[in-house]
Parts: sequence; C-alpha cells; structure tokens
Amino acid sequence: MAESTSVFNTPVLWINEYLKEKIGLDTGIGVPFFPSRPTTIDELTEQWVTITPQNSAQFPDLVRLPYAGVMATWDRLVRMRRSPFPHIKQEQLLYYFYATESDVTEKMVQVQEKVLRLMDREDETAEEINKWAKGKTIDGQTEPMECKFFFHKFRVYQLEEVRDIIDFGTARTYGGNKIIIDFEYHQDNAIVNP
Repeated sequence: MAESTSVFNTPVLWINEYLKEKIGLDTGIGVPFFPSRPTTIDELTEQWVTITPQNSAQFPDLVRLPYAGVMATWDRLVRMRRSPFPHIKQEQLLYYFYATESDVTEKMVQVQEKVLRLMDREDETAEEINKWAKGKTIDGQTEPMECKFFFHKFRVYQLEEVRDIIDFGTARTYGGNKIIIDFEYHQDNAIVNP
C-alpha cells in the first residue's frame, strides 16, 4: 500500500474519520468534516454521509446517515516543539461546528458533548483511537491508506469569541461552536524514511 506513505495520509485524516464514525453511531447525526475553505451550505444539504462502523460483525452494513444540519470545518495548527526530542509531534485541530437546520440547539449540544467525552481523556483517548485505527484503511487518492501514526494524548479546549457570532451569522447558520483539540503523536518509520 504505497499510498500509506503519501503526504495525504495525515493524523488529521484519522482523527476526523474517528469522530465522524463515533458521532454518527452514537447520536445518529451524520457530520461531514471539511478543511477550511469556501463552501456553500446549499451544496452540503444535497450530500449523504456514510459512517463505517468499527465492529463490522455488530453492524454488517454501512450506516447511511443523511445530512442532519450539522457540519464541521477544521484547520490544522502545527505547534512549536517544546522538547528537544524531535519524534513526538504536537498539533492542534481547530474545529468549527455549524448547525443549520431544525433543533440546532439540541444537535449542537449532542455533538459538542460527544466530542468532549471522546477526545478529552488524555492517553485513554489516544489508546482508543490507536485501537480503532489498527487494521483499518481509508480510501486514498489511488489506493487505501493505513494509519501510520501512533497517538499519545489528547486535550480539548473551547473558545468563545465575539467574532464567532459574526462568522456564524455570515454562514447563514443558527448555531455554532468552536473547539480546539490538542494532541501528540509520532509517525511510523515508513513515513519518516520512505
């Protein structure tokens, strides 16, 4: 699987897929994840989100969830290394969760609480994601990709800023939330020395 060493195979990709699956299976809300870029809400409402269950014996078919009015965009923030050991990387993911349809308050609370419960457990979260990713593949540009990252710990922060009210209003949404996930990981040698 040569694509596993592709620069497209990033830790963010695996975190997003993990969150998409867990939020979908536990809340029934299909949440698509997009990198920050110009996008239209109208295009999004025409899409379906496919959640692939972790335990295929328990869920033999793919679970198809329609767009339920919640979407997430993300920005990857590479942090300055705090220690002289170069192999453990520290990054942050800045997520904007938007709710655009009915029951926006309830949906935002469900999604926010699920993200907090999943991702704010330090090394327990890392252990769970490592276990979840083992043996999984994600569709790449030309071939399936395997996870080439080993996560160490996760922390969650929430921001509240006046500017967000303007941003969410401009995007024609009814509710929004901004969450930062701080995480550490190291890369498989296949990526470091291809």
